[in-house]
Amino acid sequence: MANTSSAKKATRKIARRTAINKARRSRVRTFLRAVEEAIASGDQTAANTAFKQAQPEIMRAVTKGVFHKNMAARKVSRLNARIKALQA
Repeated sequence: MANTSSAKKATRKIARRTAINKARRSRVRTFLRAVEEAIASGDQTAANTAFKQAQPEIMRAVTKGVFHKNMAARKVSRLNARIKALQA
């Protein structure tokens, strides 16, 4: 347990930030799940629209420090490749 007032404040700040990051991570995962389901169904137009909604959310999470830039770029790239593979 924190003893000093600054340590107590830091604990409060960490708890608040953790809740925000958890919500943001959950939101991104929801968008990703929508893309995955559209890909699994084989519907390219639905996959494209879901992907266009998911991509800004992923990048927003990067700017907020929830995800690493390279991890987000890798996810976007792989999802886009899978959507393009539906066409063939």
